[in-house]
Amino acid sequence: MGSNDGGRHVEAFLEMMAAERGAAANTLDAYRRDLADFAGFLAGRGRTADQADLVSLRDYIGRMTAQGLAARTAARRLSTLRQFHQFLFAEGRRADDPTQALDAPRLGRPLPKYLSEAEVGALIAAARARPGVAGRRLAALIELLYATGLRVSELVGLPLSAVARQQPVLIVRGKGAKERMVPLGEPARQAVADWLAVRQPKTGKWLFPGGGSSGHLSRSGFARMLDGLAVAAGLMPSRVSPHVLRHSFASHLLAGGADLRSVQQMLGHADIATTQIYTHILDDRLKALVADHHPLAKKKDG
Repeated sequence: MGSNDGGRHVEAFLEMMAAERGAAANTLDAYRRDLADFAGFLAGRGRTADQADLVSLRDYIGRMTAQGLAARTAARRLSTLRQFHQFLFAEGRRADDPTQALDAPRLGRPLPKYLSEAEVGALIAAARARPGVAGRRLAALIELLYATGLRVSELVGLPLSAVARQQPVLIVRGKGAKERMVPLGEPARQAVADWLAVRQPKTGKWLFPGGGSSGHLSRSGFARMLDGLAVAAGLMPSRVSPHVLRHSFASHLLAGGADLRSVQQMLGHADIATTQIYTHILDDRLKALVADHHPLAKKKDG
C-alpha cells in the first residue's frame, strides 16, 4: 500500500469515529494529530500509518518516552493507535492488529496538593476575623472541612440534624448513601455552635441554607468564598479549594501519626488503594522516624 492508501485509511477511520461513535470535532482533531505524528515517525522508515509492525510501534513509544512526553499524552496517542488498528483489522484492511501485543504506558498518579498547617491556620484565622453572620458561617464551614475532610458536596449538603446535639462525632452520608462517622474536635463544634446561634431561619433541613434549587449552599458558592478567604489569608486563591483542604486534612493526620486505614474510613474511601495516594506522607514520616531514633542514623560527636 502506498502513501495515498495510508491517508485514505486514516480518513475512513475518522469518518467511522464520527458516524458510528459520535466523536466530537475536537476529538477527531486529536485523532488526526496523533495519527499524523505517527505517520511522520514511520515515514523515515518507508512506511505509512497503516503499515506499522510491533517493532515500529514499540520504537514509537520509546521515542515518546525519550522526548519526555507527558504520560497522559502518550497514553492518549496509544489509545488512538489501538483504535485505528482495530478498525483496519475489523474492516479487513489488515490481516492483523499489532497493537494487541503492546503494553500501555504506566500513568503515575499525581501527588495530592495540600496546604501546610500554618497555611490552614491562616485561613481559619481569616475566617474568624470576618464580622457578622457571614463570618460565622464561613468559620463554621472552614473548621468543619478541615476537621473532617468532607467532600465539598457532603459539607454544603449537611442536614441540620447532623449537628443538632453537639455530638463529638459527625455522621456523614457519602457516596452510595453510605454512612460513616467522623470525629469532630472542640474548635469545629464551637464554630458550628456560634453559627447556629445566628443562623436564619432557625429551622429548616440544611445546616447551611442557600437560595438555589437544592435549598442549601452551592459548591460554587462555597468555592467563591474560599477564593476571597485565601486572599485575606495571604495565599494564592489557585492554591486553595475544598479538595485541597480535604487533602490537607488527610496529609496532616498521617503526618501526625494516624494510620492509613483510619484515614480511609474518615475520608469515606471504599478502597484503601484510593487512600494510598497519601503514602508519600508515610514515607516522609518513616524517614524522619529512622533519622531521629535509629542509633546508626545519628551523627557521632567528633
